[in-house]
Amino acid sequence: MKNIQNKWIRGAIPALLLHCSIGTVYCWSIFSQEIADYIGFSKGAVEWAFSFAIFFLGMSAAFLGGLVEKNIHKSSLIASITFALGMAGTGFFIWYGGNNPHSVLSLVGIYISYGFIMGIGLGTGYLSPVKTLMLWFKDKKGLATGLAVAGFGAAKAIASPIMSRMLTGLGEGGIFKMFYILACVYFVMMFIGHLILAKPEGWVEPQTKSKNEGIIATLKTEPIASYIGIWLMFYINITCGLAIISQEKMIVKCVGLGAAAGIISTISALFNAGGRLGFSAWADKLKDRNTIYKLIFTLSIVSTLIVLLTKGIANGAGNTVLIVFVLALIFIVNAGYGGGYSNVPTLLSDHYGMGNISAIHGITLSAWAFAGLTGNQMASFIVKHTGSFIDVHGVQANPVGYQNVLIVTTILYAVAMCLSCFLVRPMSKKA
Repeated sequence: MKNIQNKWIRGAIPALLLHCSIGTVYCWSIFSQEIADYIGFSKGAVEWAFSFAIFFLGMSAAFLGGLVEKNIHKSSLIASITFALGMAGTGFFIWYGGNNPHSVLSLVGIYISYGFIMGIGLGTGYLSPVKTLMLWFKDKKGLATGLAVAGFGAAKAIASPIMSRMLTGLGEGGIFKMFYILACVYFVMMFIGHLILAKPEGWVEPQTKSKNEGIIATLKTEPIASYIGIWLMFYINITCGLAIISQEKMIVKCVGLGAAAGIISTISALFNAGGRLGFSAWADKLKDRNTIYKLIFTLSIVSTLIVLLTKGIANGAGNTVLIVFVLALIFIVNAGYGGGYSNVPTLLSDHYGMGNISAIHGITLSAWAFAGLTGNQMASFIVKHTGSFIDVHGVQANPVGYQNVLIVTTILYAVAMCLSCFLVRPMSKKA
């Protein structure tokens, strides 16, 4: 009974506390326009804060993966402090920008606070509980990591309506007051997670001559092309997911569902979380976990092709069948985006073992960093430079541009499928 309690108290609960806190980074779209208006800058200029947050998430995970491997208590404490500090700093610079409109200092301060400082908290907080969960749930590693990472995805669905209510309920200056309050709330949640997070008793870390030698030696146990394939297909899946998700609101408006955009966003966030849990649990039952990626890419290719061939975005308004196709695309891409995340640590552990998994997982999350800089920007570039903006149900939208985004993502998904089939080796018997 004690072992069962420890499994949840020392593994699953702290993981959820950490991931449900840092996952609120995806609530950015809820308040980005309010920040831009309050400090006197364009939304495009402010948007870079989110891109920097995702970039530094991946890079901090890559560079601090060795620390996580060595000491999860230190890494989870760093995550708690930096995430809360970055959020509070964001609130301070929003306040400063409100008193000093068009101040470059306020914009740069938001970049540093939300992007760099919070990014460190995101990367270390994301990594810290993952290996611990796989050690506690050895027979169901996918289910365990999927549960925690689902918390990261579900955070948006849980926090978005709360943040929206706070923005209106806190009155004048609600935007910076909200950040102060959330900084306190999330610090408490993450600090509790930090205090109770622990690896199973008796687990002894494998001894290596040095951190780098241990990682390199582990990667060399399989052809390096296999790892490159994992990194690239992870990068492509995130890039395509971000490209489509970043245009989700306008795509929904094009098919005449603008009034339900908020509800659809919440449902898509639940699909994101469900994909993290469902695809991971499913992968536990497969002989080769890479099979789940082939399934994700197949579903993504089929759903995008259907919308492309039917021109669902341009012709969907008033057509129930086409609207269903477009919604199915949004939900499937969200589920595959989440499932791609949650299966990476377990796929790596299947191939390389548990010895240096936090460090290797951290390096692999650098793909997330670069995708954070390329996914949204790629979609924005395509929409801006192809097609044309027209009046669609009272808003300026570019249906042809959104369709062209799908053409590019379909090609990229096909490349990822080829990588999964031909470059990533099947799991070795030794692993």
